Amino acid sequence: MLKVPHEPSLYLDDFVRLKTGMQNVIQAGLLKEGFCAVQDESAGLVVSIVDPQPGENIIDCCAAPGGKTLFMASRLNGQGKLFAVDINEGRLRILRETAKLHQVIDVISTIHSDLRTFSTDKVVEWDKVLLDAPCSGLGVLSKRADLRWNRRLEDMEQLKHLQDELLDSASRLVKPGGVLIYSTCSIDPEENEERIEAFLLRHPEFYIDPVNKYVPENFVTNRGFCMSNPVKHELDGAFAARLVRSQ
Repeated sequence: MLKVPHEPSLYLDDFVRLKTGMQNVIQAGLLKEGFCAVQDESAGLVVSIVDPQPGENIIDCCAAPGGKTLFMASRLNGQGKLFAVDINEGRLRILRETAKLHQVIDVISTIHSDLRTFSTDKVVEWDKVLLDAPCSGLGVLSKRADLRWNRRLEDMEQLKHLQDELLDSASRLVKPGGVLIYSTCSIDPEENEERIEAFLLRHPEFYIDPVNKYVPENFVTNRGFCMSNPVKHELDGAFAARLVRSQ
């Protein structure tokens, strides 16, 4: 009706691609009324890899601002529970407001906490645990030009250490037979494959579950991870690994 040029996503049933016309969508109130949300397809692919099912208990460990949280919640069809943990209380407040607009607030509980503290206090074990980790953002440079000038070697070392700590923390929340999904918006192997390899050495109770059951084959690496490439796929660069905890 708004005559906004669009085309169906090549990869995800719930997505359409817009190159122009976003202002028309905003001015018509479609975002404010919760009819749709704005998200890169690479983020949608991560949710496909989580594969949320009605009735499941899922925790999103670094949830704000909540794009993936809300998409996962919509896939639960009102059944199950999604816990959204974040260290930033203000961003969690925005997540709750958006969840009301999208009518998924009934399945979402927000938790203001540092994951590293939260995971030591909790003995609850979840079916699925998503860690969308803080990263360099090297996959989204086309949208974040400021990042190009802000990368320092010591920053990267600190980031990798934080990613390892968060992975260890997230792993404590996974029930036996449950799934841990690690994702970043980076295309740097040091933040992606190398973090997973190091994690598996520390945690032999986990093994790789290849993602080819969840995303198109041209995103699947030879180790069974998901990698989107800005040049090859025309979407943000991102990485995701699906790991299962042994029974």
